[in-house]
Amino acid sequence: MTQHESSARPQRAVVIGAGVAGLATAGLLSRDGYDVVVLEKEHQVGGRAGVLVDEDFRWDMGPSWWLMPEAFEHFYQLFDTSVEEELDLVYLNDPAFRIFTQGYPALEISTGHQNVYELFEQLEPGSGPVIERYLRGMETDYRMAIERFLYTNFTQLRGLATPDILGKLGRLLRSLTRSLDADVTKRFRDTRLRQLLSYAAVFLSSAPKSTPALYGILNYTTLVEGVAYPMGGFSTFVDSLHRLATQAGATILTGAEVLHIEQDDASKGKRGRVAGVLYRNESGQHRIEADVVVSCADRQHTESQLVAGARASRPRYWKRRNPGMSCVLAYLGVAGDLPELAHHSLIFSRDWDADFAAVFSQHRTSASSNRSQFSESLYLCRPSATDPTVAPAGYENLFVLIPVPAMDDGIVGNLNHSEDPETTVIVDAAIDLVAERTGIADLAQRIVKRHTVGPGDFQDRFNAWQGNALGLAHTLSQSAFFRGSNVSKYLDGLYFAGSTTAPGVGLPMCLISAENVVKRLRDDTTTGPVQTPLDPIATPDTHNR
Repeated sequence: MTQHESSARPQRAVVIGAGVAGLATAGLLSRDGYDVVVLEKEHQVGGRAGVLVDEDFRWDMGPSWWLMPEAFEHFYQLFDTSVEEELDLVYLNDPAFRIFTQGYPALEISTGHQNVYELFEQLEPGSGPVIERYLRGMETDYRMAIERFLYTNFTQLRGLATPDILGKLGRLLRSLTRSLDADVTKRFRDTRLRQLLSYAAVFLSSAPKSTPALYGILNYTTLVEGVAYPMGGFSTFVDSLHRLATQAGATILTGAEVLHIEQDDASKGKRGRVAGVLYRNESGQHRIEADVVVSCADRQHTESQLVAGARASRPRYWKRRNPGMSCVLAYLGVAGDLPELAHHSLIFSRDWDADFAAVFSQHRTSASSNRSQFSESLYLCRPSATDPTVAPAGYENLFVLIPVPAMDDGIVGNLNHSEDPETTVIVDAAIDLVAERTGIADLAQRIVKRHTVGPGDFQDRFNAWQGNALGLAHTLSQSAFFRGSNVSKYLDGLYFAGSTTAPGVGLPMCLISAENVVKRLRDDTTTGPVQTPLDPIATPDTHNR
């Protein structure tokens, strides 16, 4: 008998945060028979994937790369729908993206095996067969990750001790213990090819020399499966998650800041259990009962601020963690066309070790660190190259991501505060750098809209630990089962989803983390995706284990 067929009260699940992971979790739990309430601090859903509107300009505020298409398609199939039904997705390949490496001509990147083969042969004769073998190996690792390492809570090791895993154990160990930088450097000599295959580390909130080579699987999904964009912007993806969650029965409350996760009165020395959530909105403080709480907020904030007790806050544990990088983001409206830039453009220093050292060399723990330090290897998104709805006619929409160190009480932009002088210096310098490297000499003079955010904004808006922008760095000690369990060790009924828990950073990982919460609650110990569509199977007394 399902919950819908039972006369007993459905289990109440409270989800903290209405970002991508929160909305995905709310939808799946609602579909699985839970009575779901989502509490979101901000007045709009989306979290880091929010949208910024200024007159006829509309900027995606965070994620802008659509990779790992299987993860998106699988998630929609859980709701008995599809990417095609929910979104107008277009693939970019003319070019997919453009690279500007200091001292070299701009490099056009088109995806697909043949295009990649020809590019490598052109820049480094003889490297075509090498990149073919590399991408075939990464495809094998990618499929293995989907089948064995991403859609799992690592609750039973026997699911990993299979002949296919054991047969690849040597390769797997090498891929985990060798860095992405070392793996790429030993295969290719050309600076631009090395950078092309190494920059994926930044989207994992890490540096190439600290990121396991296994994450080269992102090179497979980028260069072979391709790069896509949902017309209307990534806010249309967020809208679809919101719609699916509410259609499944979830209640989503915005402007509702969670203050405390309450627990029952456990006997001394025994584990407590979630009992409710205390939150505040414009009308005052409120309490909502909960059998299950899934925090999609920053995990360090959840453990240190929302749960009472020194053991649950784990200060020594967090002292050993790597928060990853932060960013200064600039949302620019530019008069005239910018044909020099593709939809996606990457600007690299020729010797970029100094860029990574500026961001990752040490953990900045206070605002006394060099607040004007930033990486001169930047990411630019120009969605108006593809989508005419994101900017008025005659103007361009430009998003600039400038990596900076993570730090407590960091610099802020002008979006929600008076902009810190250091933020102004960084954004001005980045605009000048873009102008110089791309040949857009008058870029600064053509900017008609300028909004900025910094590490302090991530800390204020999302309670991000040390103001990190993406989530914990994907170092070896923070990957797979080392990244941390999605269930609390100290409080029964408390679970985690999102970029600060397993499996990691990025939109596909957030969707997978939501599914892994469902698997945890179902006691599903399989290592692959749940069968689609998701049908409720549990009764009230078997849920919430």
